[in-house]
Amino acid sequence: MGAESRGHVIVDLRLVAARVAGGDDAAFRQIVEHTRAPMYRLAARVVGDLAEAEDALQEAFVDAYRALREGRYDGRSKVETWLYRIVTNACLDALRRRRDTPREAPAEPRFDGLVSAEARVALRELDALLAALPPQDRAALVLVAVEGLPAKEAAAALGCSEGAVEQRLVRARAALRARQTEKEAPHA
Repeated sequence: MGAESRGHVIVDLRLVAARVAGGDDAAFRQIVEHTRAPMYRLAARVVGDLAEAEDALQEAFVDAYRALREGRYDGRSKVETWLYRIVTNACLDALRRRRDTPREAPAEPRFDGLVSAEARVALRELDALLAALPPQDRAALVLVAVEGLPAKEAAAALGCSEGAVEQRLVRARAALRARQTEKEAPHA
């Protein structure tokens, strides 16, 4: 458990974390390389803004590095689950700062030809739906429905019980269904 396959190489991130804790600063790069994509997806979906997601992710990785060096990772959970919690907290902090500080609407990312126009529209619609959810409900939905974490791991990442995750999922899905029904209803 805790081992991840990248191509033909299997990396046990718990062992890598132990190396970082033991003073091997360069080993932290392996953790970042093996977890960056899912952590960035999480940050982008929870925060809803790519630049803010990048900032939150960078902040989370700095926090994780410090925690490893200070011996605050106990190895009871997978490194990935531990990182999901740190990234989620960084994203929720970013959302709190956003709420407390008015800002301009994010600029639309320029078209790079890598993502089809339909996919870009679908992602924009998903972001709009997610943005309407309370941050904790949004985080639970992204962890379980987008990232595919089991409720137990999502609970560990959110620092709550599995029951709380299930409640957040029920609320989030009900809110999304209501918005979709509202959107599809004929306007009189």
